[in-house]
Amino acid sequence: MDKKVLYGAAGLCLVFAILMAGCVNTPAEDGKKTYVVGIDAEYPPFSYLGDNSEFVGFDVDSVKWIAEQKGFNVKIQGVAWDGIIPALQTGKIDMVYSGMSITPDRLEKVNFTIPYWQVNQGIAVKTGSNVTMDQFTNATVVIGVQRSCSADQWMQKAKDEGGLFGEEKYNQLVKDGKIKLFDSFPMSMVALEQGLVDAVIFDDVNIESYIQGKPQFTMLDAIETGEYYAVAVRKDDNDLRELMNAGLKDLMASEKWKELIAQYIVEDAAEPTVEPTANGTVVANTTPVNTTAPVATETTA
Repeated sequence: MDKKVLYGAAGLCLVFAILMAGCVNTPAEDGKKTYVVGIDAEYPPFSYLGDNSEFVGFDVDSVKWIAEQKGFNVKIQGVAWDGIIPALQTGKIDMVYSGMSITPDRLEKVNFTIPYWQVNQGIAVKTGSNVTMDQFTNATVVIGVQRSCSADQWMQKAKDEGGLFGEEKYNQLVKDGKIKLFDSFPMSMVALEQGLVDAVIFDDVNIESYIQGKPQFTMLDAIETGEYYAVAVRKDDNDLRELMNAGLKDLMASEKWKELIAQYIVEDAAEPTVEPTANGTVVANTTPVNTTAPVATETTA
């Protein structure tokens, strides 16, 4: 064989090997598939960096349990929240399992599993603050929020769409400094403590967890938005979606689910159920909000 051809073939093999080494959803040495799980690394109590510099949290422990039960491996990877869906779409991660709410905007880009948790939006203020809900909803105080989170998206919608300000007013409030955007929820709470913002809006369960043992903060109120957390996957990844659906059902029916709630969640827990409805959507009854509603978790690609 011509040496140039030989070297060329060897080079192509080397390039192929390097590319494959960087791919997600690949078999490990034990023969099991490895899925890369994207998380917000600053999202207590669902996903965050623990004292031993390893990712922990309700969602992190949940996906590890599902992986063990269903026979696959997981690699947990922290991703900036405003880039986590693009990372999923481009194959840098295989799923998002980190308290991601099902929203119409996100359903245009990804599919979701059955829901496993329900939340509303909470408003955090400093203890002793004179801030009122009227001031918050009228934006006469400075509001802090994590960019691209569901609270941020909710404020951008008009009231007649179930939101708060509408896109035009929201953009003006950001420009005027009445809404301040942060890269993470903890950063917004630090800003609240430092007096850079007057109130922070975020998922109520996260706020309750964060302020536990911190007397300088209090929950002003909660806004009933009835959001559902689910695992996001690529639109064409139906096999993974069904695998995670089965894993979530097994988890929520197990003693492990109760252990995770007791370990990570502040509120008292009720027995969760996930039931299919006649139209193919899902009814979820998960703590801390004891309500049920049909939830569409996928759209046609």
